[in-house]
Amino acid sequence: MTVAARPTNPVHGREITVTGIDGAGKTTLATRLHQSLVDAGHKAILVGKHTTDVPMDAELSAYLDRLNELVYRRDARVAQACGEHYWLMALAAWYTLQEKLVIQPALAAGTHVVLDNAHHKILARYAVSPNVSTRLADQVFAHLTEPDLVIFLRLGAREALRRKGEFTSLEAGHLGAGDEDFIRYQDTVLAQLDEHAQHGGWLSLDVTDMDRDDVFKIAADALVDRLRLSL
Repeated sequence: MTVAARPTNPVHGREITVTGIDGAGKTTLATRLHQSLVDAGHKAILVGKHTTDVPMDAELSAYLDRLNELVYRRDARVAQACGEHYWLMALAAWYTLQEKLVIQPALAAGTHVVLDNAHHKILARYAVSPNVSTRLADQVFAHLTEPDLVIFLRLGAREALRRKGEFTSLEAGHLGAGDEDFIRYQDTVLAQLDEHAQHGGWLSLDVTDMDRDDVFKIAADALVDRLRLSL
């Protein structure tokens, strides 16, 4: 992977999103892509589900961290008691603030953003819920920045479970505690992500028989070929 031009930061940064079901390898790939961009001389940040650092603003960072705690570090019993509509709005608030306080300022400053845990998986989860309108779920996330590249790691739920080894109640859709509950739910989410991929121009990679280095190479090549980023 070589490009003759020296690394330069564009007027506006690029947003690269990695998506897939739980256990597909999103965090591993996102971390490697971020490090590769930094090593190549680009300004880049890695944004994940617990990213709450707002540069040069401790008070906003603290507020974002408190919201993150409410959304992602909650007791499972409390989560189920509050209901799906509440959590849809809570997640929308989280993604909105992270977008406004972290992602948009970085992109405007010419910093590339590698986004792990984007909202696409949330939409896929709500699409399989009979209790929440798909239209409503689409609307509450519609204002978020459209990524320049979405990398979809396609992996079946049974293999994902083999790699993970364990899962939470949320990752099984609160359908039960058995392996088959996880597999059934995650494969349903995977089907929704497949549909999004077909209509969204995503880079879709079947990673079932690929090792991490191969996945990284294809993804990194896409940054070079599609986004004209030197690596």
